[in-house]
Amino acid sequence: MYAAVRRYEGVTDPPEVTRLVKEGFVPLVRRIPGFVAFYWTDAGNGVLVSTSVFQDRAGAEESTLRASHFVRDNLTSQLPHPPQVTTGEVRASA
Repeated sequence: MYAAVRRYEGVTDPPEVTRLVKEGFVPLVRRIPGFVAFYWTDAGNGVLVSTSVFQDRAGAEESTLRASHFVRDNLTSQLPHPPQVTTGEVRASA
């Protein structure tokens, strides 16, 4: 399995961003081949973190590409900074 973690800082309206992610991005990410799971975490203080898990690297990389397009098209005013992105192979899970 592979995961893509994206950390967004300086989020201006976390509840609204969360609503838009639930309604718009979740359906997109679920359709990517190899989808396993998606998590959207409110870390507080204007920090939101997404974690996408896929069966292969291609799915994880595609999720980051689609996330960047979704942010560009829907969230640029609420997400003022580019995310910190980490993608890699899942080495342990429970």
